[in-house]
Amino acid sequence: MGIVLETDRLFLRGWKDDDAASLFKYACDNRIGPAAGWLPHRNEAYSRAVIRTVLSKDEVYAICLKGKKNEPVGSIGLTLNGSSERPLAEGEAELGYWIGVPFWGQGLVPEAAMEVLRHGFEDLGLNRVICGYFDGNVKSKRVQEKCGFSYHHTNKETKVLMLNEVRVEHFGVLTREKFYEDKYYKKCNIVL
Repeated sequence: MGIVLETDRLFLRGWKDDDAASLFKYACDNRIGPAAGWLPHRNEAYSRAVIRTVLSKDEVYAICLKGKKNEPVGSIGLTLNGSSERPLAEGEAELGYWIGVPFWGQGLVPEAAMEVLRHGFEDLGLNRVICGYFDGNVKSKRVQEKCGFSYHHTNKETKVLMLNEVRVEHFGVLTREKFYEDKYYKKCNIVL
């Protein structure tokens, strides 16, 4: 099943076909997908196809609460290969995440993000991670702030292909050096 990352409250593990029901349960909510630039899931078969095509990539993790039968309640991951629309340099990655509505406001995504960032900088040797959010997605902006990202730039014409829209997207950046400043690495209990 690959790497499993762990925090005080979470297991972060690879996605499996058996996760389709859980994925559908949370990803069908209209408050999640459109805010992140994708369509709400319409059935379990669609969710299974997303697991097989999108979520099965390296460094993409199901967010599972400890003590909740290993059920995914969201997803988080690092994109290591850029595209012409979203180029990445050597040693860079892009962080993406979402979590089911019942789990909003509990600090779970920042907790997961800090562990994924630790893994990226410490285990993968990344130098810099970028993270974007669409204009108006205050929850995603707060996650970036809590994890130490600094504003980098705004793209006023991001193409959101799945929704056939153009949106304003704001990007933050976090460098390895900033992550290892006392107030960030201590959140992950990293010993230098």
